[in-house]
Amino acid sequence: MTMTSRRARRAELASFLRSRRDRITPEAVGLPPGSRRRTPGLRREEVAMLAGVGVTWYTWLEQGRPINVSVQVLDAISRTLRLDEAEREHLYRLADLPSVPQPPGGGGLEPEVQLILDQLDPMPAVVYNGRYDVLAWNRAYGALFPKVVKAPPATRNALWQIFVTRSCCLPMTNREAELPQMVATLRAGFGRHLGEPAWDDFVRVLSAESPEFARMWAAHDVARPGSRMKMFRHCQAGLVRTVSTSLSLSAPAEARMVVYTPVDEESRERIAWISANPEVSPVAEHVHRPR
Repeated sequence: MTMTSRRARRAELASFLRSRRDRITPEAVGLPPGSRRRTPGLRREEVAMLAGVGVTWYTWLEQGRPINVSVQVLDAISRTLRLDEAEREHLYRLADLPSVPQPPGGGGLEPEVQLILDQLDPMPAVVYNGRYDVLAWNRAYGALFPKVVKAPPATRNALWQIFVTRSCCLPMTNREAELPQMVATLRAGFGRHLGEPAWDDFVRVLSAESPEFARMWAAHDVARPGSRMKMFRHCQAGLVRTVSTSLSLSAPAEARMVVYTPVDEESRERIAWISANPEVSPVAEHVHRPR
């Protein structure tokens, strides 16, 4: 970023903060209205007091001075100024932080998203966030990946299940081609979340649990989500060939719907059978392979 663009961003940040505090009356936050106000909104010192930050520091921030700001401070200011999700994201961008931390659980999906997923059945479809946490899915996806959707929320993550679960227990057949691509997509997302504990902890723990993941992560490859050939072998239905298509959603941030479209009529029929028979495990449960 050039010096000119930094100055422009700081000026925009200053104007944005002033406009947000001007719209909040003292009465709205339990303060007396006072008799000598030059603005109908809050004063700088009042925002600083309510947010628990120093008056001088907040004044410098609102003046667009080149100071560093933490996630915790911006969160406090966001709450004080009663910013909605879009305004909060805008504040973070103007403050030159890599991203807006998402609430635990990665919620925020519109209810219509599940309706769309269900209408896509028998084509498997799922919603991931940027970290491959599984946020929603349809019946066909659940039938193809029962161990993923039945996992507790803390490990209901496609990468975790692929790398930590024994490969005999997941139906993916082209692991060698697809796993490096998935890790590269995660690495690209990681760059937008530098310093966020949830992302740092996820990578650290998964690296400790899976040397295979740690090796791929160390390669520093990056990629964008996109269409990919995905092949799965169901123990009764047989080989299923699909193309996965990634579609960005408006909320939450970085969420995407992935739809697995069969590439031939045989695969289409097999997917329909799998979706209609979710009680049948996709893999032979008695098969085991050493870690």
